[in-house]
Amino acid sequence: MIHTCLRRGSAVGGFAALLAMTAPMALAEQVTLRSSDGTINITGDFIEFAGNVYTIRTALGELRMSADRVSCEGDACPTFATADADLRFAGSDTVGLGIMPLLLEGFGGFKDAEVTTTATGVPGEMISTMVGDAGFGDEMGDYLVNSTVSGDAFKALDAQTADIGMASRRIRPEEARGLRDAGAGNMVSPRNEHIIAIDSLVVVTHPDNPVSRLTMDQLAGIYSGRITNWAELGGDNAPILVIDRPDGSGTRSVFKSRILGTSDVPVLPGAVTAVDNNEVAAIANADPNAIGYTGYAFRRGAKALPLENECGITMTPDAFSARTEEYALQRRLYLYNRGDDLSPRAQEFLDFALSSDADGVIKKAGFIDLGIDRRPQQLDGDRARALLNPNVDAYEGGVMREMMAVMVDYDRLSTTFRFRTGSSKLDERGIVDMARLTDYLADQPQGTKVMFVGFTDDVGAFDSNRELSTARATQVLREMQAYAGGALPDVEMAAVGFGEIAPAACNSSDTGRGINRRVEVWISAAG
Repeated sequence: MIHTCLRRGSAVGGFAALLAMTAPMALAEQVTLRSSDGTINITGDFIEFAGNVYTIRTALGELRMSADRVSCEGDACPTFATADADLRFAGSDTVGLGIMPLLLEGFGGFKDAEVTTTATGVPGEMISTMVGDAGFGDEMGDYLVNSTVSGDAFKALDAQTADIGMASRRIRPEEARGLRDAGAGNMVSPRNEHIIAIDSLVVVTHPDNPVSRLTMDQLAGIYSGRITNWAELGGDNAPILVIDRPDGSGTRSVFKSRILGTSDVPVLPGAVTAVDNNEVAAIANADPNAIGYTGYAFRRGAKALPLENECGITMTPDAFSARTEEYALQRRLYLYNRGDDLSPRAQEFLDFALSSDADGVIKKAGFIDLGIDRRPQQLDGDRARALLNPNVDAYEGGVMREMMAVMVDYDRLSTTFRFRTGSSKLDERGIVDMARLTDYLADQPQGTKVMFVGFTDDVGAFDSNRELSTARATQVLREMQAYAGGALPDVEMAAVGFGEIAPAACNSSDTGRGINRRVEVWISAAG
């Protein structure tokens, strides 16, 4: 197969990919190289595009800029024919820019292929080419990734211009219904909806900003326009520059829903709209009065602020709390596919992305994989101190002491099961966690004990909540035993429920109550 790359008046060696790059024939013409955050804006005569680098002639001489940093504007800019890519991805820039480059590289390594990734010149778009036998074999395919916003994932799946959609939020009911009506099947079935990683949204400011933490109410005040000056928060007497994201952004949808209770909120007058996560951090690093929100992997030196909820609990994102989903601004990252037309190539990629083989590259990208953490439940920790609360009645205090007596012999695993709202069925992450937990327990020593421990919110009677938590824990135990089959003969399993004690979040909101309705997994502490 021959690949060509043409520009005005010359032929240049192409990429090992099924693409062609063309521009009208003419003498050198001016182009502008521009970065998304506005820090680079250079105009000059186009010379060539080779090795993923633009070369232009300016008054200062020839300048070379990586296509990863800038996009090219002007008639002389190279363009790519990408319609023939073997696998096409579209949607969230959090997934597309943050995970996909390394995930495709890891997939190539898994297949013993050499991967070459090239920016196409379209902002947010790249193409990866795989060549077998570590680069000495045949071409194995071209993988085109177009990174914009989550909403575009479902538009592209509907139009069948993408094979796999990338989203930093779950598909909305109207989007799922539209795809179902278009013949794509049930988009929230495990065959079509895949959680690949977890991300924590981080509130960022300039490193020199004296404000060191915010309450959730203060953050809501900033993004509703109620708080407009840093002095109101103990900072300098300076107006707050609010950084927001565009409509359709999954990051914006998650943030606004968690902070303001709805994502249907217009951008504040005077706010800056950043096109992607990197630009949020760039603006925060450049302006001492700016505040924004971005994915954990995109902080880029900006100061991340701890958050305090209405119950006074300080929330600092870490891998364990993200995996348990007990940090208020964490989110799941998804891949979606149509159920009516999934190619073997797409299935092979999804199988890799969902496997433990992908954990390393997801972690390297700065996100949190779905692996299992283990944490001791120390008697001098926050949970134990809360269980020793002297301000509860004797009956509730007895249940707390009962929990303490069990807890002392167990570590906690990050695997935490939750149920769909108003349903007795585990949510979309449950099946993934069952598989991961089975593999994890299969490697534990003979005689390992596992306890499924149920909890509820505080709505309803105390005893009824405890009965409900025990029933839910028992249900997870049975589903786990059925899933594992005979794979765990040396693991002893049991279930218990403690109702509404030991909340992981405030019960004053639907989100908090949802976090508290959970089944934890405890494992016998090491001897």
